[in-house]
Amino acid sequence: MDWSAVDWAALERLRATFLAGTAGASDYWQSESGLASYDLTFAQRIGWKWDYVLAELARRDWTPPPGELLDWGCGSGIAGRAFLDFFGQDAVTTLRLWDRSPRAVQFAAGRARQKYPGLAVQSGLPDSPATLLISHVLTELTPEQTEALADFAAQAAAVIWIEPGTYAASLTLIAIRERLRDRLQIVAPCTHQTRCGILAPENERHWCHHFAAPPPGIFQDGNWARFARTLGIDLRDLSLSFLVLDQRPAPPTPPGATRVIGHPRVYKPHALLLGCDADGVCERRLTKRALPEAYKQLKKGRCDPLQIWRCQDDEIIETRPL
Repeated sequence: MDWSAVDWAALERLRATFLAGTAGASDYWQSESGLASYDLTFAQRIGWKWDYVLAELARRDWTPPPGELLDWGCGSGIAGRAFLDFFGQDAVTTLRLWDRSPRAVQFAAGRARQKYPGLAVQSGLPDSPATLLISHVLTELTPEQTEALADFAAQAAAVIWIEPGTYAASLTLIAIRERLRDRLQIVAPCTHQTRCGILAPENERHWCHHFAAPPPGIFQDGNWARFARTLGIDLRDLSLSFLVLDQRPAPPTPPGATRVIGHPRVYKPHALLLGCDADGVCERRLTKRALPEAYKQLKKGRCDPLQIWRCQDDEIIETRPL
């Protein structure tokens, strides 16, 4: 599909359903044109979040285990395609798709077969997938269904789970992390295996969220401008929460490895960064005088989410990329 064929009415219906929180009530995929239009627009934005997470996994020297890839709640299939684009179709034996909507499964399978000739594409749930992909499903599940999905995830060799970067989604993923961390190793976003520091009473106002970057060209693209205007979408906002688990030992991280949560708050003489490490979650100060180049990058809106910090009390006195 190209932009001239977009079903804008279908996109507006989908947007209203998502905002109303009623997406879990029924199958909202009403037509092939609606799926194709979603795949060209909303799904691409989700795909950019997947690109962010997969790039981080490569940076951490993580590779997928051999075997089947299951895209659970596949929708138009963007998560599976993002994974295959990044790691290559030879990284898996089979792409398996599951969704409550037969129309969505059929669409996702068709796109996958077209894009990856020779790849085995099947539907349905296996007993225990090698790699399980879950994407933007929490708002459609009851608490009981979420618990059941978490228990199913525990049977996978590896799990990559991405959700919107909201307070509610973050806390749910944290609860799943805690539920599964005695059965699976935590690969990301954390740099440690200990209890999540967000759960400390003093961190109640915080949530674990991060920001992907959209391709710069979309801001000069008239089609994306119309999408943003018609659907009320801020193209800059690609916040996400995510969780990556693995049966294998997680790639090691060095002492001082820290995950920066959210956006730093930059002031004239210093910046405040919320960091998560094995000791917990706390806000630390980076001063312009002590670390002028690091401060300059923060001032420009550039912040590496994975860093190694050396701190003195609540001040960062040395930082470098992980």
